[in-house]
Amino acid sequence: MKEFWRVSIIGSGYVGLVAGACLAKLGNKVTLVDIDEEKIKTINNGVYPIYEEGLNEILSQVEIEASSDYQRIVGSDMIFLCVGTPPSEGGSVSLEDITEAAKQVADTLKRGNDYCVIAVKSTVPPGTTEEIVIPILERSRKKAGNDFGVCMAPEFLREGKAVYDFMNPMRLIIGELDKRSGDMLLDLYHDFNVPILRTNLRTAEMIKLASNAFLAMKLSFINEIGNICKQLGIDTHEVAKGMAFDERIGGKFLNAGIGFGGSCLPKDIRMLIAGAQETGYAPRLLEEVSKLNEKQALKPVELLKKHISLKGASIGLLGLAFKPGTDDVRESRAIMIVRALLEEGATIKAYDSLAVENFKRLFPQIEYVSKEDVLNCDAILIITEWEEFNNLDYRGKIIIDGRGVLKAKEARIYEGVCW
Repeated sequence: MKEFWRVSIIGSGYVGLVAGACLAKLGNKVTLVDIDEEKIKTINNGVYPIYEEGLNEILSQVEIEASSDYQRIVGSDMIFLCVGTPPSEGGSVSLEDITEAAKQVADTLKRGNDYCVIAVKSTVPPGTTEEIVIPILERSRKKAGNDFGVCMAPEFLREGKAVYDFMNPMRLIIGELDKRSGDMLLDLYHDFNVPILRTNLRTAEMIKLASNAFLAMKLSFINEIGNICKQLGIDTHEVAKGMAFDERIGGKFLNAGIGFGGSCLPKDIRMLIAGAQETGYAPRLLEEVSKLNEKQALKPVELLKKHISLKGASIGLLGLAFKPGTDDVRESRAIMIVRALLEEGATIKAYDSLAVENFKRLFPQIEYVSKEDVLNCDAILIITEWEEFNNLDYRGKIIIDGRGVLKAKEARIYEGVCW
C-alpha cells in the first residue's frame, strides 16, 4: 500500500473537481487538467466554477496543481477521465470530449515509462471503454493490461452532496481490464470500508446507467401515482409514506412533483434507451419513464390556466436550479416552464439563491428579483424545494406548488401538482 498516489484528473467539472479535491484531502498528489484555460485560471486564483457544499473548504486546505497542459500528467500513477458526455440527437451522447482526452493521454503515454492506470469516470454507453478508449490509448504503441492499466470507475455523486458522497460512498464499483489495474484502484480507495464489486469494464458502465434509470423510474412512478391520486382526491404524500414502510420499497425517491432534472438522470435514461434501440431491443418501460417526466414538468402551467389568463400576467418563479443545494440548471424543470409561459405571453419574475447567473445565460429576457418581489406577482410557481421557501408568507396569493412546500398551503388559492 503506497503512502500516496500521483493522480491526474482530466476535466474540472462537478465530478473532476470534487474527485480531485477529495483525493487530495486523502493525502494524494493531485493534478487537474482542463482544456478551458479560463476555468483553470479561475481555479488557480481560488475561484471555483461550481457550487458544492464543503468543496471550497476542502480546496482551501489542499494543494492541487491545475493546468491546461497535458504534459503535466506524465509520471502519474493514475489518470481519471472525468470529461463531459453531453447529450446529442436521438438520445445518445457525444463522446467527442472523452475521445479527445484519450488521444491526449495516449500522447503522454509515449513519454512515460512507468505503469499507470487510466480510469474512466465519465458516464458512457456500455462498451465505450473497450471499443473506443482502449484502442485510442494503444496508439501510444503500448499495450493495455501490460504497459498500462485500464479501469472503469463510475461515480454515484449527488449534486449538492457530492463531497459527502465521495467521502462516504455506499459502494465502490471497479470495472477492471485485468487484476493489476483493479488492485491499484482498490489501493487508492483503501480508506473506504464499504461493499466493493470488482467486475469487467462494460458491466461497470451498465451499473451506472441501470442505477440512474431505476431512480428515474421510481420518480416517474410516484408522479404517475400522484396524478391518479389528485383525480381521486387522495393525499399522495400519505400514500408514499405508507409505501415507504415496506423495506423493499423504501421512502427515498418517492417525492411526487414536477419530475427530475439535472445532468445525470434525464441524460442517462435517454442514453440507455438509445443503446438498447441500437441492439434492436425496444425498452418500452424506460421510454415511458422519460416521456412522463417531460409531461410532468408542464403540469404547473396547465394548472395555472385554470385560475388566471396567462397573456400579460406576471408569473413568479421560486427556484431555478434542478434541485436544492446546487447552482446547476441543466435539465431544470424551470427551463420548460419558462418556455411555455413565454409562449403564452406571460411576463416572468424569478428567484433562486444560487442558480440565477446560470439561468440568466439561457433566459436573459426574464426579470430576476428577490423572493419578496416574486410574491407580488399575479401567481407564483414553486419549482425548486429550497428550505427558505418554507419561511415565506403566501397568504392571499395564487400558488401552484411543484415540490410540496407545506407553508404554501396557506395561500388564497393553492394547488399541488399531483396532490
